[in-house]
Amino acid sequence: MKLLESAIQRNRSTICLMLLIVLIGIVARAAMTIESSPEVNPPFVIVQVTHEGISPEDGVRLLVRPLEKEIRAVEGVVEVIAVARESLAYIVIEFDSAIGVDDAVDDIRNAVERARAELPRDADEPTVEEVSAQPFPTIVVTLSGEQVNERVLLRSAELLKRKIESIPEVLGADLHGNREEVVEAVIDPVRLEHYQITSAELINAVLGNNLLIPAGELETNRGRFSVKVPGLIETAQDVYEIPLKKSRDGVVTLGAVTDIRRTFKDAVSYTSINGRPGLAINVEKRNDASSVDVADRVREVVQAEFGVLPQGITVEFVFDQSDFARDMVSEMQGNILTAMLLVMIIVVAALGFRSGILVGLGVPFSLLFGSIITWYLGYSFNFMVMFGMLLALGMLIDGSIVITEFADRKMAEGLSARESYIASVSRMFWPVVASTATTLAAFLPIMLWPGVVGDFMRYLPVTVFAVLAGSLLYALFFAPVLGSLFGKSAMDASTRNYLSQLEDGLPRALPGITGWYARILEKVLQRPLGGFLTTIAILVAIFIGFVNFGAGVEFFTDTEEQYGNVEIRAQGNLSMEEKKALVVQVERAVLSVPEVRIAHTTIGSGGISGNSDRSPDQIANMLVELYPAEERERRSRDIFADIRSRTSDFAGIKVTANVMEGGPPVGKDIVLELRSQNYEQLLLETWRLHRAMEEIGGLRDIVNTAPLPGIEWEVKVDRAKAALYGADLTEVGRAVQLVTNGVRVAEYRPDDTDEEVDIRIRYPRSARGIAALDQLKVNTVQGTVPISSFVHTEAMPKVDKIERIDGITRMQIKADAQEGILPDDKVKEIRKWLQSNPVDNRVELLFRGADEEQNESFQFLGIAFLLALFLMFILLVTQFNSFYQSLLVLSSVIMSTLGVMFGLLITQSTFSVIMTGVGIVALAGIVVNNNIVLIDTYNFVRKNEPSLTPTEAAVKASTQRLRPVFLTTATTILGLLPLALGVSVDMVGRNIVVDGVIASFWVKLASAIVYGLTFSTLLTLLVTPIMLVLPGRSKKRGNPEGVIESVTS
Repeated sequence: MKLLESAIQRNRSTICLMLLIVLIGIVARAAMTIESSPEVNPPFVIVQVTHEGISPEDGVRLLVRPLEKEIRAVEGVVEVIAVARESLAYIVIEFDSAIGVDDAVDDIRNAVERARAELPRDADEPTVEEVSAQPFPTIVVTLSGEQVNERVLLRSAELLKRKIESIPEVLGADLHGNREEVVEAVIDPVRLEHYQITSAELINAVLGNNLLIPAGELETNRGRFSVKVPGLIETAQDVYEIPLKKSRDGVVTLGAVTDIRRTFKDAVSYTSINGRPGLAINVEKRNDASSVDVADRVREVVQAEFGVLPQGITVEFVFDQSDFARDMVSEMQGNILTAMLLVMIIVVAALGFRSGILVGLGVPFSLLFGSIITWYLGYSFNFMVMFGMLLALGMLIDGSIVITEFADRKMAEGLSARESYIASVSRMFWPVVASTATTLAAFLPIMLWPGVVGDFMRYLPVTVFAVLAGSLLYALFFAPVLGSLFGKSAMDASTRNYLSQLEDGLPRALPGITGWYARILEKVLQRPLGGFLTTIAILVAIFIGFVNFGAGVEFFTDTEEQYGNVEIRAQGNLSMEEKKALVVQVERAVLSVPEVRIAHTTIGSGGISGNSDRSPDQIANMLVELYPAEERERRSRDIFADIRSRTSDFAGIKVTANVMEGGPPVGKDIVLELRSQNYEQLLLETWRLHRAMEEIGGLRDIVNTAPLPGIEWEVKVDRAKAALYGADLTEVGRAVQLVTNGVRVAEYRPDDTDEEVDIRIRYPRSARGIAALDQLKVNTVQGTVPISSFVHTEAMPKVDKIERIDGITRMQIKADAQEGILPDDKVKEIRKWLQSNPVDNRVELLFRGADEEQNESFQFLGIAFLLALFLMFILLVTQFNSFYQSLLVLSSVIMSTLGVMFGLLITQSTFSVIMTGVGIVALAGIVVNNNIVLIDTYNFVRKNEPSLTPTEAAVKASTQRLRPVFLTTATTILGLLPLALGVSVDMVGRNIVVDGVIASFWVKLASAIVYGLTFSTLLTLLVTPIMLVLPGRSKKRGNPEGVIESVTS
């Protein structure tokens, strides 16, 4: 205690140190970036390689397998998902979250370089990039203008895209809704025939006139000069003037036999905002960047360019998550300040103004101290950090209350304020340290939670650690210093009499609730065995009732959200116009819902992302933003159920509409994954299980990733006949391309764009198609012959993509549970069906998604709970040097757990594996505090007043601790009670939101703590004294001389 005495003696220096910590805390809080939720982004890296014309089957064999072999050998790789499509293969690699994204990209780049030699020579250079795991863009910038030329709109969008991509925190800015530019040379077959020019000669002429020819250097007596032969195409006029052959009238150019125009490729995507067509730039931030900062920087960059954009262009910002983040942080801060105010009121009312203020000052000090630690760790100020502060709010004053309350009793005995606080810290130092340490021991295992869920939840225990460390410092160091300065030694007569009677008088004679409690406790302790057995019976009955009549289990919890997703699926080879016609009617139905603020629709390919699980028949995706929760009457899930209802009867399409989950897991409720090296058997089992899930019922939006049935035309070459003609297969391939997408013969970079523009040669629309193949002619050693002489076409089954995971072909079946049905119940039904209808032994079946994470989380939380109990047991044995008393302290954990079950049973609420499970583990650290101080006080009374019987000592110790127990319990419960009731109370913003985003997210965890703490506190005040007395009574029965022994081992 010499340090404390020195601090009290130099109280001005101590107060300056406290103020310094407060100032640093304020600066740290201001410096923390704002986020709506923790950044849980395991490093994802994507490898993409293109090879024009390659089929999915050949893509797996020639592109995917060589890359997979090297990538899977990289350390830290968790999962490798590869997808092969027509002309394209890409591999998405998930790394362990402990691996830095830059290191992951470097490792994969090295692996790809090693595999490069095994790839086909015609394959393009593989690209390796970081990809965001976020399913939602940080902000979307839209451009529209009804009277603006398409090329002008595109140039403006490209300008903004380049400016946005220059922001360091931006991972990528994807432009959607645009068509690629192309210079198209459309062949006139009549003129080509007139000049007797073959298609091969035309193609070769263009290829030979777009070359950069370095001609070396020339030395003269005047110096040394470099020589070059300009041969690159620079303008569309250069394309027109390419010479093909000499004729009687001069040189025949490309423009003489083709119609050359600079135009756009056929549309492969379409974007609209609230039904208005336009272009959209989806901005994704880097994993370590703040969404608020990125959105602000994007707004600044775009607004700086307003002056140079052509008139008539409208720029809008949609899906700006920074506004959502700020609103959530503001609401959560309001909840914290509201809880802080409630705590201050309770403490002042119970302890008096001076003592109440002294205890209450520990709240802002501890929160600011916690801000310093979390800022130092690089955490953002998100709602998980803030809930950690809110959760710690009720616990952080426990130590201060114990120190202050004991000091008040000593001042009632006549000691000075300085002497009282020194005596209080000397007496209560180890109980306070032990109670805080046991609380931290309960939260410690949560910090070790592995995987994505662990990364998400880890912010909570770390914040609690930081805040409680500050509260311990305040309770044992700063509070006594302040108390010695401002503590009031002189008390009014009633308070002095009460404290004196509490210390030296008969507990049953005390006034008010304390006396009432003492009288009840005396009656209960007359028959401790009966009280003990009654308690056991109650606890067993609660457990049996919960197991048999509980509402069930869910992985996370249904949260109130502001964003959602609508997927539109249709089968068939639909053109872009046909897709638009189908999607527009869905768009109108969605926009007719009054709560919908924005609907951002993308038809067709939206680019490659980390999500390779998109259904093959999905033709469009719609991101939906709702009005804030306080501005609408219906919950988000009811709104999206309404959207499903309004879009259920459209012919030819299927529509799924779901809110975007605010926590893990992300995706559909149920995911079945089938893997096999036998493709045909895999396909059969996938569709068999799909049909079975439709028959089980209770599920909606069932989809699978099996390839859609379809056909493709295969051009088969009779190699023997082709050899007789001396035909070149390369010429045959180019000839076929002329009647399809055209032959890409060159590219050039116009002055008005930074992007290269392809030059393609193709036949006119009237001369394209399958029938046109028979009319094609190619050059051979025997002259020009029809291609039909050695080629025929055949319709073949089409495979649009092949998907692999860790080197094995996979397919998935995904579904959502219908409203009111728990996914866990449907998983049990599916497992039961599989017992009598097992899959083929050549196919491996896995339950992925929420079920997989739920089982992993259940297993971890069970281990974490046992580890927490063991750590607390070690600390308690160290404190009490008694196995019995240590186990007695831990009995409150059992009571709190069953209290949670009782609350869930009464309210018929589901057990959330994540939120309720974390609540139970957190409760283990909270509820033991009361028992620690109560048993420590009992031991102190027995030691200092040996004349008292165990019953008398138990009653006296319990009554002395009644007020601190009620205070600490009440502050914790009242701080969390609004959220437990689903109400967010923000006194600062003067808002009360029922079932809003904040309340819906935390209601399960908050209610678990409220149920368990209330139940265990009531039982602790009776059961702990019973258990302290019971062993003594047992010994008394076997001791005829009536010697009573205290429980010490």
